[in-house]
Amino acid sequence: MSDSHLNIEEYILNHSDKEDPILAELYRETHVKILNPRMLSGHLQGKVLEMISKMINPEKILEIGTYTGYSAICLAKGLKDTGILHTIEINDELEDLISKYLHKSGLENKVKLHFGDARKIIPEINEQFDLVFIDADKREYLEYYNIILEYIKPGGFILADNVLWSGKVIEQESPEDLHTKGIIEFNEFIKNDNRIEKVILPLRDGLTLIRKKNT
Repeated sequence: MSDSHLNIEEYILNHSDKEDPILAELYRETHVKILNPRMLSGHLQGKVLEMISKMINPEKILEIGTYTGYSAICLAKGLKDTGILHTIEINDELEDLISKYLHKSGLENKVKLHFGDARKIIPEINEQFDLVFIDADKREYLEYYNIILEYIKPGGFILADNVLWSGKVIEQESPEDLHTKGIIEFNEFIKNDNRIEKVILPLRDGLTLIRKKNT
């Protein structure tokens, strides 16, 4: 990352709301204790997720890929008073850390934590969602999308993270790794799906904002 890019990011953060102290603590502990801490949303993206959630003010949120719970806490801040966020994580070894920070945040009663394969759990939840955040196995993005679209209310939103995948989506040669192929396949499908409106935001590693049309 260039010095100018780092300076711009620092300027952005200095002119945005400060990071929630609980989230800052979670950020530090994740970096100390957990493998692949770059998977964490972090201050800037977390604030964007929080603001989007507050603009929508959803009753029901679905998150696919909890990791250590940073994004779940951010999204849950925008829920209606009676709202619930269902978040699904494949790695049950993260349960203690996730639960610890949900409790610290005071949002534990608004978040229902599930462990296992999201493709099986989503139909079992069987709810209609106002907002869905996809940030899990990149090889399965299109599968997640095809499952959740029927569980999204008309006019509801989907956010898909990492859709630029460190620039690998524009490599000239066909990528060999399945994660990159999964992202490219997802992006191409979304591009041509007339059931939705969509735009890619160049935030961190790319965030696609999708709205399900009313008809």
